[in-house]
Amino acid sequence: MILLSSESLKGYGLNRIFELTKAAEYDGIDLSVDFGEFDTCNAEYIKKLVQEYSLPVHAVSAPQQVANKKIQDIVAMAKEIGAKVVILQPPKILEFKLTSWIKNDIPKLREKYFMSIALENAPAGTLLGFIPEHALGSAQDLKEFKHVCLDTARIGEQRKDLMRAYTYLKQYLVHIHLSNLYHGKKYAPPQEGIMPLESFLTKLKQDRYPGAISMKILPKHLHAGTDEEVIEELKKAKKYYDKYYTAVQPTPVKGEEKTEE
Repeated sequence: MILLSSESLKGYGLNRIFELTKAAEYDGIDLSVDFGEFDTCNAEYIKKLVQEYSLPVHAVSAPQQVANKKIQDIVAMAKEIGAKVVILQPPKILEFKLTSWIKNDIPKLREKYFMSIALENAPAGTLLGFIPEHALGSAQDLKEFKHVCLDTARIGEQRKDLMRAYTYLKQYLVHIHLSNLYHGKKYAPPQEGIMPLESFLTKLKQDRYPGAISMKILPKHLHAGTDEEVIEELKKAKKYYDKYYTAVQPTPVKGEEKTEE
């Protein structure tokens, strides 16, 4: 399933985001919640758009630096609109109470709402030049959290090996934010940049990755503001996804019978 992160079309109203995503023939929406943009928090309105455009909201992404009460509100809204995954950002390194709450209470929320609540890998950034800016930012932290969203551009920004990160975390991956690194800048279209996304997508398909893949691209790369160009750029990104993911055959599992055409 290929989704579009609503963050990719920031500046448009939510109705227009649904309209453009549908026109580009994506499978659904990855809704980025912004408490300053009230449409992204209005469950009734979102359900209306889902029905109008026949376009599900598969994932809901929480903003950075959000309190635990707001996280609970986001999870409840996600359940109401039929989303399958909620994606959280790692807290700041000094947010000790929030860090503890995420580690101890998120598993309870998963059980309560019967849905996946994932932690995304942290962006680059340090304090005093050597202290990580975010807690729960190591690969081991993600593994222990058990539900992981992998942002490919952040991996590239930190100059880490994408394929190695995937191999380490693949058992726990429930969502992917797909974009490239271009001239050192995050969130370029997947077909433009230096990261080995072809190999990554192919490996995901061969390994029968069960989650969704969400395009997360800076609006300027999509020529936001000019609808025809936005749709064209979104279709280019989807064509790349289709070539290296949709068209790839998964690796047969042991004992799987081959069928003849």
